Amino acid sequence: MKIFITGLPLEVGEDELTAVFGDFGQVKSLRIIKDRETGQSRGFGFVEMPVEEEAKEAIKRMNGGDYNGNRIKVAEAQEKPNTGGAGGGFKRNNRTEKSY
Repeated sequence: MKIFITGLPLEVGEDELTAVFGDFGQVKSLRIIKDRETGQSRGFGFVEMPVEEEAKEAIKRMNGGDYNGNRIKVAEAQEKPNTGGAGGGFKRNNRTEKSY
């Protein structure tokens, strides 16, 4: 199960957060999202835990809690909706004749 975390203190690193979630079970992956230009944490991230029951327990126990002075929100990550679209940013002419 993929978990979304927001409200993270900027100084929290991935190793520390992996250890915290590891208290609830196996952590398959973890990523703190960082600013492209500065490399500084943006205060949110994702954790993937393979055992759903352990992930739900982590969400239940950590959501709304205090983490190094910040109130964090922890929830099941929602899949991004596929907006589809084939937009290429230009218009095509509808031609009836084929040119080779």
